[in-house]
Amino acid sequence: MATAVEVVKDTPFRISGRTFRSRLMVGTGKYRDNPTMVHAIEASGAEIVTVAVRRVSLDRTKEEGVLYHLDATRLFLLANTAGCYTAEDAIRYARLAREAGFNDFVKLEVIGDQETLLPDTQGLLQAARTLVKDGFKVLAYTNEDLVTALRLEDAGVAAVMPLASPIGSGLGLLNPYSVRLIKRRLQVPVVVDAGVGTASDACITMEQGVDGILMNTALAAAQEPVAMAHAMRLAVEAGRAAFLAGRMPRREIAMPSSPLGGMLD
Repeated sequence: MATAVEVVKDTPFRISGRTFRSRLMVGTGKYRDNPTMVHAIEASGAEIVTVAVRRVSLDRTKEEGVLYHLDATRLFLLANTAGCYTAEDAIRYARLAREAGFNDFVKLEVIGDQETLLPDTQGLLQAARTLVKDGFKVLAYTNEDLVTALRLEDAGVAAVMPLASPIGSGLGLLNPYSVRLIKRRLQVPVVVDAGVGTASDACITMEQGVDGILMNTALAAAQEPVAMAHAMRLAVEAGRAAFLAGRMPRREIAMPSSPLGGMLD
């Protein structure tokens, strides 16, 4: 039986020539143990999994390390410059990841404020331009600002990743208008990153028409991470299907569900 998304002929999810089945991307940080992380990733159905190269051992042979437990033949491992506060650091860790055996894709973060973890847009643009020239396919974490998103696209990034709300906050999508505007104006994929807290957040975010969602804390900090990962998988699929289906218009008056003509007296 065809799914709803197949009925309305969804387009493939592509980033810089790579096609992915799942529109849900997940991280690897903050889990209570590695087996929980592995089971949550499996339950999420995600193919793209981010690894913070500044915060994990890049030795894949150590069982206590994250990379030991990630099957690179089944998962697309995306190096992440999380924890970098300057363009120079972000560039250095992206290059280090590639030298350590990661692919040419990198999720680029340049943090501008330690309390809110909001991005440094100037440093982000600087690092993005340098890494694109180095042959990287850059997925740039940014705020929900259209001008910055357009400048990142002009810099040659492979995808723009506006936040839903601050990293790890779980506040959900705070500015749906700006996210919709970014999606409407950009040609590259738009993947919302950070702030999604639960399945309803994921569904609402996907209903804005974005290409995908990246999340970590929402899974790792849940009381039951594996169950939440499964819920997020369903929510992303439902939100995408609802966007493709096209919601009914909002009205400020009631409209009867049944026709009024031909009613019995």
